[in-house]
Amino acid sequence: MSDFPVIDTPRLILRELSQADVPVLFAIHRDAETMQWFGTEPLTEYAQAEQLLALFASWRTLANPGVRWGIESKAGQGLLGTCGLFKWNRQWRSCAIGFELARSAQGQGLMAEALQAIVRWGFEQMALNRIEAQVHPQNLASLRLLERAGFVREGLAREAGYWLGAHHDLVQCSLLRADVVAR
Repeated sequence: MSDFPVIDTPRLILRELSQADVPVLFAIHRDAETMQWFGTEPLTEYAQAEQLLALFASWRTLANPGVRWGIESKAGQGLLGTCGLFKWNRQWRSCAIGFELARSAQGQGLMAEALQAIVRWGFEQMALNRIEAQVHPQNLASLRLLERAGFVREGLAREAGYWLGAHHDLVQCSLLRADVVAR
């Protein structure tokens, strides 16, 4: 992956994250309510947001690369969250999807718009056949979002996640290329 793939949707620009986004990343990732289902501890120090930015940037250089986009509103609200495709298994033509959105931007259909765009990009540009998601069973908003996007619940991965000092079951979901073609 050489040039960063910028994606344009009706209301959003999905773009590369930059150092200027660190304050917003910190605000989103330190919000315990927003991060309760993210799979990591909420951030407590600004430097952790800088490390998160570096982690997302490093995904593009891995043997099994990924892309994490910053979600920016065309209405000029700045960075609203991120979404990405990662853990790309080229041989199996599969990867995982992840996302988070600031609380102030939730409930407006913005993440649905972003996910539709990156799913399409993944199938077209990465030649994916399968995109996977793992979601906490109580994260009903994300489960509904994925189901509206065509993801299918496959089962429960028992104690597959660990954060906030506890193991968590995760609902395994997937979207296949054939599911998108059939829609």
